[in-house]
Amino acid sequence: MTEQACISDLKHHVDAPVTLRGWLQGKRSGGKVVFMLLRDGTGVCQCVVEAKDAEAFEVASSLGQESSLYVSGTVREDARSPGGFEIAAGSVRAIQSSEDYPISRKAHGTDFLMGHRHLWLRSERQSGILRIRHTVIREARRFFDNRGFTLIDTPILSPGAAEGAGTLFPVDYFGEEVYLAQTGQLYLESACQALGKVYCFGPTFRAEKSKTRRHLTEFWMIEPEIAFAELPDLCELAESFVEHIVQSTLAAHEGDLKALGRDIAPLEKIKAPFPRLTYSEAVELLRSEEVHLRLLGELEEDKGRLGSWIGQLQELEKKLSEAKKEWQRENITREIHDLRDEIRTLEEDLGNRPDHIRDAREFEWGKDFGGDEETILCGQFDRPVIVTRYPREVKAFYMKADKDDRRVVLNLDVLAPEGYGEIIGGSQREDDLHALIARMDEEGMEKAPYEWYLDLRRYGSVPHGGFGLGIERTVAWICGLKHIRETIPFPRLMSRIYP
Repeated sequence: MTEQACISDLKHHVDAPVTLRGWLQGKRSGGKVVFMLLRDGTGVCQCVVEAKDAEAFEVASSLGQESSLYVSGTVREDARSPGGFEIAAGSVRAIQSSEDYPISRKAHGTDFLMGHRHLWLRSERQSGILRIRHTVIREARRFFDNRGFTLIDTPILSPGAAEGAGTLFPVDYFGEEVYLAQTGQLYLESACQALGKVYCFGPTFRAEKSKTRRHLTEFWMIEPEIAFAELPDLCELAESFVEHIVQSTLAAHEGDLKALGRDIAPLEKIKAPFPRLTYSEAVELLRSEEVHLRLLGELEEDKGRLGSWIGQLQELEKKLSEAKKEWQRENITREIHDLRDEIRTLEEDLGNRPDHIRDAREFEWGKDFGGDEETILCGQFDRPVIVTRYPREVKAFYMKADKDDRRVVLNLDVLAPEGYGEIIGGSQREDDLHALIARMDEEGMEKAPYEWYLDLRRYGSVPHGGFGLGIERTVAWICGLKHIRETIPFPRLMSRIYP
């Protein structure tokens, strides 16, 4: 009787009979042999079926891509096979025979793949990203659990705004209008005055009408909140947190990252302490001659890269016209499709970049940093950079003003390198009741929905603060992805709610 095994455990079953169960990722025939690639969620294994095993050979020959099946046979080492092992199969049993699987080996456009996201998740690339996402989440929770934080489940339905009324999703709550949560922070402030150190982890919703590669309307955020914490404490916690996530994920997923084409050398440099700038220093950096010249140099380099890619595309198109075998044409077609996407993205970027360079040179103090400014700033460092003390007019009502400069608040943003921008945003909170009410009056906010929040300043108020880390932006940075939509199983964008 053969033992049921997972592909990831085959190294423990060499020369022994096993049964695998999974899905047919692909196959090829070589005369009297069928080579099947079987995946089971733990890995991919080549299964070799020979014609002498007539029944198994007939079943293997008939199965279509993504058919579900059992394969029984003997495990043997083979360095050429995925994972270094293969199965000499003597039995192949179909569970469900699949036909006309829509995501074939040919190239597909992004819109098509997103419309078939429920199936696209089965690809090696997407599965690898989801494994990395799992580790990022596990390590984020472990970081706080090991430091004495208590998990608090904060509401998803909220009576008021935390980050800005213009980005709220309204919900009819038994005839009353309430909103999907933008953050759990306000409720965490209550919990931290009960338990000292707390965090929440859950979905958050922002109705921003943004189509950038960094935005989702539904995303996941982990947010710590600490009693008796001030801005320097938050900065130290944030950099330790980011270092832990990156190094833990790198240790667990070096193979997945390399399969994604991720250069891991920049990730190996992510060690605390991180560079720190005030907002005013960041503005001066944006305006500086040194940065201006560097950006112009990068622009010229990228123009040269574009020319090189166009030449490569022409060579691939020539190869495609000369290719004789179907598998060669499929591989070249995929390469052409991917390269065209790269060219299209770079052309769009090059078209906008002169304006971005000019805008950085002329950036005015008092404006909030957008994605372009964040990209330029984080591009000057090989590690995340912490930017503090933004103008109070561009930040939320609950952030504490700097007593030495009332124009700014005691906040922090952590900008990831390589152009990924903000992954953490947080602040020391305003703990003075009268100052908080005055700020709410400036914003024209109705106080009734926040009376409970004001109570926290009436009864035993203390300095406190926290921050939020966006899981999807962090995964995009660690994986080296160009668009955030691949970082979550079913992304919600302005233009997409299906599947």
